[in-house]
Amino acid sequence: MPAPGEPHGIGTTASERGVRVHSTQVVIVGGGPSGLLLAQLLRRNGIASIVLERQARDYVQGRIRAGLLEWGTVKLLQEAGVGTRMMRDGLVHEGLELAFGENHHRIDLKALAGRSVLVYGQTEVQKDLAEARDAEPGAVVWEASNVGLTDWDTKRPTVSYRHNGVQHTIGCDFIAGCDGYHGVSRASVPTDRLQQYEQIYPFGWLGLMADVPPLNDELVYANHQRGFALCSMRSNSRSRYYLQCSLQDSVDQWPDDRFYAELRARLPGRFAERLVEAPSIEKSIAPLRSYVVEPMRFGSLFLVRCVARSARVLAGHRRYLGFGAGRQAAIRRDDRLGRDIPDARLPRHYWPEKGRTRESSGLRIYRVQCVWSAQPALRTGTARS
Repeated sequence: MPAPGEPHGIGTTASERGVRVHSTQVVIVGGGPSGLLLAQLLRRNGIASIVLERQARDYVQGRIRAGLLEWGTVKLLQEAGVGTRMMRDGLVHEGLELAFGENHHRIDLKALAGRSVLVYGQTEVQKDLAEARDAEPGAVVWEASNVGLTDWDTKRPTVSYRHNGVQHTIGCDFIAGCDGYHGVSRASVPTDRLQQYEQIYPFGWLGLMADVPPLNDELVYANHQRGFALCSMRSNSRSRYYLQCSLQDSVDQWPDDRFYAELRARLPGRFAERLVEAPSIEKSIAPLRSYVVEPMRFGSLFLVRCVARSARVLAGHRRYLGFGAGRQAAIRRDDRLGRDIPDARLPRHYWPEKGRTRESSGLRIYRVQCVWSAQPALRTGTARS
């Protein structure tokens, strides 16, 4: 059994001038949900991998992120063998409420689209995936620092990192970059080989979490002249609320009393009167950005969609875009992996085609602009391409 931090690869481990050398089929950079899901799917297809994550496991599992899963993601997690606790503890929602001033309208997702959504926090998804990867000791290296990608445009790339004072190098067939917008994967590609599209918005989402019952059985999205608001949840006893705010604001400027008062002001009376106040257990402001990079493959390096495409939309309703790309990367045929797994199993939008990527992200940008357009005074965003 490998020692903590010692990767579990498919080749032998050697030592060259104090550097420990390993080999595997796929190195996954980034141990968030998309990276761990990709590793889990690869394993179920008989493909070995090593995940490198620069943060500690407890830190990654403690990050407050999205809490709503679309049904395609639910099925994908079940397919990966990590859906038992999710289906037991998650909350199935068949619709949502849209509010405009004092008016509101329920959208019946089940009747209109034939699918529901599931409330289940990303922190819980992260825990489920990490526990599944524990079945292979050493398959995930937490606190891997100084990660570097070499020869990624050849058929035998290498990834180096440092752990517990020891330098490691892994030879592999492929590298999957699942380390997000600020990660090393995209940064390893020269900028003249990237085509980047970015829209930066002049406001942010102020989020508050509290241990109180949700004010409604389903999510409430509110468009108000004072700004956008969202009433979400993580469970039947924990609520997550959001307010559109200025990027110049700080969390200190929003004590709980002010937050709840502003939230009430943006909700129809029917929902405002149900709001239960309690001390916040987490509060943060997230900036708003839409980002696309093309292409998404460079030789043996794949930029999974959490790296190549980023769009915060509708205050916390995240699409888990990396999950779909993780599935695609897991089942894409390549002779180096020794597997012939048909692409036909996968819906087209999961694969990072140039036109599809830009088209899908454009839809998310449009959804943000629907909120943005309600506040003319804030229309000072910048864009670059």
